[in-house]
Amino acid sequence: MAEILSVTQVNEYIQGKMNADPLLSQVAVRGEISNYKCYPSGHHYFTLKDQESALKCVMFKGNAYSLRFRPESGMKVIALGRISVYPRDGQYQLYVSSMAVDGIGDLYAAFEELKKKLAGKGLFAPEHKKPIPKYPGTIGVVTSSAGAAVHDILRILRKRYPLCAVRLLPVRVQGAEAPEEIAGAIRYVNQYRLADLLIVGRGGGSIEDLWAFNDERVAYAIYESEIPIISAVGHEPDVTIADYVADLRAATPSNGAELAVPDRESLMQNLDALNAAMGTALNRQLKLCTQRLDALAASPALRSPTGYLDQKQKDLTLLQNRLSASQERLLARTNQRFVGCVAKLDAMSPLKVLSRGYAMAQGEDGRVLRSVSQTEPGQKITVRFSDGSVFATVTSIKEASHEQEE
Repeated sequence: MAEILSVTQVNEYIQGKMNADPLLSQVAVRGEISNYKCYPSGHHYFTLKDQESALKCVMFKGNAYSLRFRPESGMKVIALGRISVYPRDGQYQLYVSSMAVDGIGDLYAAFEELKKKLAGKGLFAPEHKKPIPKYPGTIGVVTSSAGAAVHDILRILRKRYPLCAVRLLPVRVQGAEAPEEIAGAIRYVNQYRLADLLIVGRGGGSIEDLWAFNDERVAYAIYESEIPIISAVGHEPDVTIADYVADLRAATPSNGAELAVPDRESLMQNLDALNAAMGTALNRQLKLCTQRLDALAASPALRSPTGYLDQKQKDLTLLQNRLSASQERLLARTNQRFVGCVAKLDAMSPLKVLSRGYAMAQGEDGRVLRSVSQTEPGQKITVRFSDGSVFATVTSIKEASHEQEE
């Protein structure tokens, strides 16, 4: 009798078999996407089909981050992953780890090769990036005049910053002629300085549609531009060579317009805030000036200019009087000293002694004779009195005895 198994056991058994099969653990499947859905969880569910069969597929959120394009129903792709059974439903499906649009493997290889080449030549160097002007006067838009991207750009520029002028340089954005037209438009704007800022881009599409922006001619035109350039190509997952070379990359053409200009509402709010701040500062300054003016008006010098001069005149007169009094006191003290010195000199004068009855003898040479030893008989001398002089001749000399002196 056959072994009886539960449904779960059967499904788990088949799952184990599939997981153990090397072919199914890493398989690449080519097919057309059908019933594509992306849920809020970030997981992608779809079916791959060909002319005769269909295969359920799931791509979880973590793997979906690496997608370089936006999957859509009807798109032909090559999905890489493993085939296993989902035990709950008993259905086998492809668990996709990566996915590429069918037929563009060569384009991806060419993209990586050109990217490596240009990076080695310094076209992506950060130091070469030019700053985006904060308030551009004129913005040039290099894109197709027939696409939706140009209308989105113009609408956002008019809404956010109507002060700037917009110059549209219509070019083809896909096809063999597109790269030369895009590069030519960039060089033309630079040659005649037609704008302060350039937005170069187009709307979303497949890698073939965006390939003009992976062209080396466009890369060098952007690199050599003296006017700052915003690259706005495709959707956010789309990355082109132009994005690496440009001074700023935008996720979408609409985002490129938002990055190019400031928001009018924000500017108005800033201006209102600055106006209020200036008014407050001006009122504060006026208040300080008024206080200074009131203080000056209350000062005695301004209230009565002659009173200030009168006070200074009084101070000057007082100082003059003090100097005069000081000078008089100094003269009085000096005169007093002079009188004392005269009195002392007068008391010590020989003439004063003569007036008391004494006389002074002088030799012929005018020297005062202090002793009889300084004379000799026959010597002529002068005897001076208080009221005149007598000229005499010494007839004899008599010295005083010691007894007499005693």
